Amino acid sequence: MKKLCEILNCDSEILVKGIKTDSRYVKKGDLFVAIKGFNVDHHKYINDAIQNGAIAIVGEEDLECPIKYIKVDNVNSELFSIYSKFYDKIEKDFKFIGITGTDGKTTTATITSQLLDCCYIGTNGVIYKNNKWKTNNTTPEICELYECLVKLKKLGCKTVVMEVSSEALLHGRVDNILFDVVCFTNITEDHLNIHKTIENYIDSKAKLFSLVKKSGISILNADDKYYNLVKKSCKSDVYSYGKSDKSDCKICQIVSSIDFINFKIKYEDKEYFIHAKMLGEYNAYNITLAFLIAYLLGMNPMLLIDKIDKINSIDGRGEILNFGQNYTIILDYAHTYNGIYNIISNVCKLNYQRIIVLTGAAGGREKEKRSKIGKMILENVTYAIFTMDDPRYEDVDSIIDDLVSKTNLDNYERIKDRRLAIYKILSIAKKGDIVLILGKGRDNYMAIEDKKIKYCDYDVICDYFKNNKD
Repeated sequence: MKKLCEILNCDSEILVKGIKTDSRYVKKGDLFVAIKGFNVDHHKYINDAIQNGAIAIVGEEDLECPIKYIKVDNVNSELFSIYSKFYDKIEKDFKFIGITGTDGKTTTATITSQLLDCCYIGTNGVIYKNNKWKTNNTTPEICELYECLVKLKKLGCKTVVMEVSSEALLHGRVDNILFDVVCFTNITEDHLNIHKTIENYIDSKAKLFSLVKKSGISILNADDKYYNLVKKSCKSDVYSYGKSDKSDCKICQIVSSIDFINFKIKYEDKEYFIHAKMLGEYNAYNITLAFLIAYLLGMNPMLLIDKIDKINSIDGRGEILNFGQNYTIILDYAHTYNGIYNIISNVCKLNYQRIIVLTGAAGGREKEKRSKIGKMILENVTYAIFTMDDPRYEDVDSIIDDLVSKTNLDNYERIKDRRLAIYKILSIAKKGDIVLILGKGRDNYMAIEDKKIKYCDYDVICDYFKNNKD
């Protein structure tokens, strides 16, 4: 607990038990900070916060309030200082590694956390040693992030590798963090429903490179077409990786199979042979970035090579599932054009009887991309089942109509219910086929209208084989 005067410029000695920005989660003794969000002005919920037990309010509007009210010039800007003071500047007790990009954040961050034996925060929640819990967003809101840091400090954690989404950067969720290492995987046109233009999207991603310590490190994908634009935003020493000769850390001699990838990393006139139990050339990039992060932070390269060799596939990212079936199943989160293309193009190089794909497209997200994705899938696979994938307020049939709108190919069917679609695709698979179940990975919900309904592809697949043992 802290006195109010210890975290804000006021003379009140009221004891603050916690800080909340969402009135629904306010408890007795909490300070409610009425932030102004992109869609919601939380000043509207001050009365709700008071009813739930708030002992003081911070806001930026002139208003009458039955409890202590502190007016500030900009409540959103003040939020970082409030949290930092309340939690005794706990953010300074950690070394932070931030990874941004359209694709590859989860895999790279997970590998990095395993190489450094540190904490991971991202799409798969918070993972540190044997401790794991979910978060509401890929990059947590500031209140949730500080609560995570408190838990992690008690567990003895000193380093955090974090997925940093473009939306988090746009909304300023990590503006109070000074990163030791910041990284960029790639940029493809995605999330334009939020950012509106590719230029805005790049600007949001590039913001991460202004949040690095002067003594810190920036690592960029030299093969990405936006490399030079992102590099202009870097405020620290810059290192690059990729297949091009201009890369500081060069990827070469890639050999990929369904369950492994071999390649070489050339860095500072030395070569390192990498073997990993992962699929696809794109994972050579993810592994190399993780290797470079750990190497630049002082890890022995031979130890890193040994650790990479022992890493199995990441949950929901190119995850090969074995239930004793005579065909291959891969569960993957890929949902962007680039992500889906990467996994299908890599599978096409392998020797399978048929490539069968199940996927969909998220509602309320970039309708103009759907036809491009659908056309690419049908031109490269044997058969596809299109189904729901977080439809939100959109009709699933309409989404599927968009996916097939620019092709005359008919090597697909539509099954709106994703559970039934998974059962169907597994039932038609034969010996020597490969089944790609794409879009949700190990997500544990389905977004329908404004609700998150409990759902997980992996659980459905497990249920299928439990009910079809023969």
